[in-house]
Amino acid sequence: MSEQEERADLAGPWNSSELNQFGPTRIAVPVVFSLIFLLGTVGNSLVLAVLLQKSQKGCNQTNLFIFNLSLADFFFIIFCVPFQATIYSTQGWVFGSFMCKAVHFFIYLTMYASSFTLAAVSVDRYLAIRYPLHSRELRTAYNAVVTTAIIWGLSMIFSGPYLSYYDLVQWEESYICVPGWEGWKRKVLDTSTFIFGYIVPALIVTLSYTRTIKYLWTSVDPLTDMSESKKAKRKVTKMIIIVTILFCLCWLPYHVVVLHYLYGDFPFNQTTYALRLFSHCMAYANSCLNPIVYALVSKHFRKGFKKVFRCLLRKKPWNKVQVVHSTGIQVASIDGSRVKEDNGQLNGCKTRSKVHHGPILPCIS
Repeated sequence: MSEQEERADLAGPWNSSELNQFGPTRIAVPVVFSLIFLLGTVGNSLVLAVLLQKSQKGCNQTNLFIFNLSLADFFFIIFCVPFQATIYSTQGWVFGSFMCKAVHFFIYLTMYASSFTLAAVSVDRYLAIRYPLHSRELRTAYNAVVTTAIIWGLSMIFSGPYLSYYDLVQWEESYICVPGWEGWKRKVLDTSTFIFGYIVPALIVTLSYTRTIKYLWTSVDPLTDMSESKKAKRKVTKMIIIVTILFCLCWLPYHVVVLHYLYGDFPFNQTTYALRLFSHCMAYANSCLNPIVYALVSKHFRKGFKKVFRCLLRKKPWNKVQVVHSTGIQVASIDGSRVKEDNGQLNGCKTRSKVHHGPILPCIS
């Protein structure tokens, strides 16, 4: 038996009609994957829209990390979820050899980018809270951009091998997209992905937030002595911790299934097929949960989402110039200065005056 036939026989049971066409899967796959795609695209688009507004240009580096995380989630949803859904809905891969390689490359690229970003933002939160003055020179928007570039560079390096890892092989009357490397090479690559894409970032995050929480709860009385600045930082830290926990929980089943298949006894049957499907759904769902967390925890994101919806519902272009008269109530701008808007009402879209340009939207600090 040739190597290609061995790979087809090994991966064939996952694609057989006996497994992927049983009742629950036929119903769950279209519903779950469609829901993940819809929530992920809409939610991350809203986050990106809020952060891309011109008023966010002067915001802190934490916002840039959140933007990077949302961008990775958005790419993951767009380039991975629709293609992966077909694996559980059809009996073969119908998108060709290039997409077989590209889709799996993007899966691991965005996974690495998300995990590295969460590690970076955990260190940023620790410095912001533990050393608010001494870390100002280090915690700049420029350094955040450089860090983001390094994150994507490292992500491309670590995920690069997956461009040759997957390949198309013929199975029965169709083609399937399966790992093409030998057994020991697969173990090295998948184990390295688990260590560098999950364990190492999780350890950095755990250490950073453990020290951050310890400082927050021991250095001051949380009820009386905490300043408004520290309270704001505490809320942002709480939001990022929730996002990090969700990432770890959602991706853990996927890594467990992969490692158990490589090192343990993982037979091909409906139970293990359901576990594999569940692990993929959990990993993919992570990309649509973060915007929900932002909306529930951050009042500034809620305000930003509402303004985006107002613009969409009123069908007003975001770049429309409006003249603001000198009478009316005052509204807080990005840098804490005041601008006036006629009739005492915000329109929810971009508003410009002679002395202030850009949308009226508070920073997510």
